[in-house]
Amino acid sequence: MIIYEASKTEFISDVTNELLVERLYESYQQKIGRTSKSEINSWENSLHRMSNVMQDDDIPDDTAVAIEFKIPNTSKRVDFLIAGHDGKQDHVVVVELKQWSEVEKVTGKDALVSTYLGGGKRTVTHPSYQAWSYAALIEDFNQNVQDQHILLNPCAYLHNYRQTESDPLTDPHYADHIAKAPVFTKGEIQKLRDFIKKYVRFGDRNGLIYQIEHGKIRPSKSLQDSLAKMLKSNQEFVLIDEQKVFYEEALSLALDSIQTGQKRVMVIEGGPGTGKSVMAVNLLVNLINEELTALYVSKNSAPRNVYASKLKGTMKKTQIDNLFKGSGSFTESEKDEFDVLIIDEAHRLNEKSGLFANLGENQVKEAIHASKFTIFFIDENQKVTLKDIGSIDLIKQFTADMNAELIEGKLTSQFRCDGSDAYIAWLDDVLQIRDIANANDRGVDYDFRVYDDPNQMLADIEELNKKNNKSRMLAGYCWEWPKNGRNNTLHKDIEIPEHNFKISWNLSDSIWAIEQDSVAEAGCIHTSQGLEFDYVGVIIGPDISFKDGEVITDFTKRAKTDQSLKGIKTMAKEDPEKAQALADQIIRNTYRTLMTRGQKGCFVYCTDPELNDYFRERLNKSVDYEDLSPGKASLAAENKDEY
Repeated sequence: MIIYEASKTEFISDVTNELLVERLYESYQQKIGRTSKSEINSWENSLHRMSNVMQDDDIPDDTAVAIEFKIPNTSKRVDFLIAGHDGKQDHVVVVELKQWSEVEKVTGKDALVSTYLGGGKRTVTHPSYQAWSYAALIEDFNQNVQDQHILLNPCAYLHNYRQTESDPLTDPHYADHIAKAPVFTKGEIQKLRDFIKKYVRFGDRNGLIYQIEHGKIRPSKSLQDSLAKMLKSNQEFVLIDEQKVFYEEALSLALDSIQTGQKRVMVIEGGPGTGKSVMAVNLLVNLINEELTALYVSKNSAPRNVYASKLKGTMKKTQIDNLFKGSGSFTESEKDEFDVLIIDEAHRLNEKSGLFANLGENQVKEAIHASKFTIFFIDENQKVTLKDIGSIDLIKQFTADMNAELIEGKLTSQFRCDGSDAYIAWLDDVLQIRDIANANDRGVDYDFRVYDDPNQMLADIEELNKKNNKSRMLAGYCWEWPKNGRNNTLHKDIEIPEHNFKISWNLSDSIWAIEQDSVAEAGCIHTSQGLEFDYVGVIIGPDISFKDGEVITDFTKRAKTDQSLKGIKTMAKEDPEKAQALADQIIRNTYRTLMTRGQKGCFVYCTDPELNDYFRERLNKSVDYEDLSPGKASLAAENKDEY
């Protein structure tokens, strides 16, 4: 979608005669909706500058100009496009406009700068990286650009920014990005003109703006090949047994839906560690290789970021990131806009979308509406907030409403917790979520330990992490996570004074689950759900305790910064029994989820001593229950103090 399109001559005339902003505003209202006064002002200031840039006799009058191009399948907008021909090849110059007057270098991180935006200092991408990344998105997903070999040439123009000696904007730290998309500042208008004229010597002969705007979304061949190569070389994504069976069925049904127009919804139910995410990533990559528009969707950003990072390898960030979307991305999508949507962690879907939960109608409904084939991976026992509304019944309801065909499947084989279905059943009994027949059968091979000192638990996790960077600390959300300390590991959020123990929550802008140094940080339910590790050390907070033979929960012990139980206090005043029941389920589900993130082992420390004793008692009973060989019995006896 483009807000404004004209020739160079028409554009300059509209600016000169003070018609451009009004036409932009009318077009914006018609195509998108309301816009703010500040955005109109930013258009006026920046576009006057671009009018000055374009007033060069060597830039042909029939050069095409476009403003505010929304990249399909994203919320990103390209500020300014200039289209023409260099005598041999079609070119489009992509200009990212900024009104910044100062920036600060951000060290230790790639392509980030700090500047003043919205009344405060914020860390954002470098303008050169932003311009290049937008061009890369168009190249990777626009069929007309690919087939017609339209070359995109990105740059950035900071018309209010006056460079100084050793300027942070052009620091060598950003040299690679500036080489791909040069940055021009105040006083460099002629340099920007020369950059444009390098590619635009003749006008737009082939309707390039139209071609870009109407290009079908299709992943490029290079993206397909790179994804397939990375998936093939990554053992984490190998499909086993019933995963392979359901995967082949889903792939076949998806391809048939595209060919026949039969709208379908597939629901795959499975508990922790049954391979739902492995299936999801395989489907994403292989559907992309079939030249289909497929997206991996999840409510939580953590699994999106981690799986995207694992697939990236040597590929650039934006080439992969656009395939991974949040669950609120489809509020304005057209019917069947996408070929396939792969919804992981579907139990975490919300009703409304947006920062203020004021957009859309229902995320389940919107996903089904937006896609020809929608597959939901779900475990209803992992709902961990009051807003989690994803359920099989709700999916069935909207599937029927849209006259779509429903296919159901269930993954049962356990590939986490050392393949031990027994451990998960044992944990459900220990947390008093449900009673089970063999209440003391923990499974022989799963390593479960109870610690009296969280320092020792952290030390053991750090030691195990040295093997392959797959061990992490987790904690119940009972400690505040203030905004001011979210990027500083020196700020220790979680404190247990009686053990002189301090640890920070995971950094807000890091891929905590796979960064080597983050083993000394604690993840919460929101940054760990949907992920798996070899070993996890779980700090169980005061929101769950043990008294008179019962595991009890207390939602008042949750941190105020945790949004999982937002609104529970109001609900408690109106209907205390309902509020208590909902909060109780969420707290138990939260710890069940945290304590099933480890494939090989789970270590726990409880802030409530009686709960610690209860876990140790249940652990000892499970050890006694096992039919241990003499060697295993001896090992258990030697380690009993640790347990």
